Amino acid sequence: MAKKGRVFSGARPTGRQHLGNYLGAIKNYVALQDDYDCVYCIVDLHALTTVEDTLNLRQNTYEMALDWLALGIRPAESILFVQSRVPEVTELHMILSMVTQLGKLTDLPTFKEKVRQQPDNVNYGLLGYPVLMTADIVLYKSDLVPVGIDQAPHIEFAREIVRSFNYRFHTKALIEPQMKNTEIPKVLGIDGKEKMGKSLNNHIEMAATPKETELRVMQMVTDPARAKRTDSGNPDVCNVFTLHKTFSSAEEVATINRDCRTAALGCVDCKKLFAKNLNAHLEPFRANRAEIDAQPKKVWDILDDGSSRARAIAQETMKEVREAVQLP
Repeated sequence: MAKKGRVFSGARPTGRQHLGNYLGAIKNYVALQDDYDCVYCIVDLHALTTVEDTLNLRQNTYEMALDWLALGIRPAESILFVQSRVPEVTELHMILSMVTQLGKLTDLPTFKEKVRQQPDNVNYGLLGYPVLMTADIVLYKSDLVPVGIDQAPHIEFAREIVRSFNYRFHTKALIEPQMKNTEIPKVLGIDGKEKMGKSLNNHIEMAATPKETELRVMQMVTDPARAKRTDSGNPDVCNVFTLHKTFSSAEEVATINRDCRTAALGCVDCKKLFAKNLNAHLEPFRANRAEIDAQPKKVWDILDDGSSRARAIAQETMKEVREAVQLP
């Protein structure tokens, strides 16, 4: 069956993946493989903008690749690679920076948020992050980029950069990427308030043991207005109920929705059921992960092969770019 186009997506190497990563991105990555040529990148250069040291960078890259493969990324048909292994991306980043206005970079909401989070480390790479991100996408002639709502401004900005480049140099060398919204754009952490993430320690790791998973689930905040067991609850504001919709059966979801509102079901029992269903869902993944992890060289071989395949595309794109710019 002919593919509909090429998809690109990248993520910083944060090590073991959590439920937010899975529901917000990886689940979608796996599904997209059926209809698109997929290029998935572990963006280790992007990681340098926020880390204080790189001692765990290699291990985090391995752990992320391991999780992606165990969850269903198929390297025989998709390209899985490490950003820094394709040096053409830094060349394209430099060229695109010449057609990017400084004021627009400083106006991006994600840049302002990073400045707030790390006021003592506002580096050039952090400011130029969206330009490097654009280079990542367009270097591989990508048609679609699956992203969450928070990344939408970056994709529109990438489109602006492409238009500026093509107009400035009278070319059609670069493709304007289209945004494809993820199925679940934002997954809340165990606090029920903030987006799930390691920096806030409000995450549930996919590779955690069943017992570790249960302990994290039991820490989850439910309906904040439900003070005691006999109070009726409101599933509409409960993060545990939201996740039940993904990991529990339709019948169980309907029962929880009814019994929570009448106080027939307590929050503790609701969380215990979620932990049970979540662990059942993760069992095949854990088995796959253990099998792949038993031969770590294969993971690195997959990344090496993916990087070679990605670079072949990148080199062809850069021929067009250099010709358009009239570099000697």
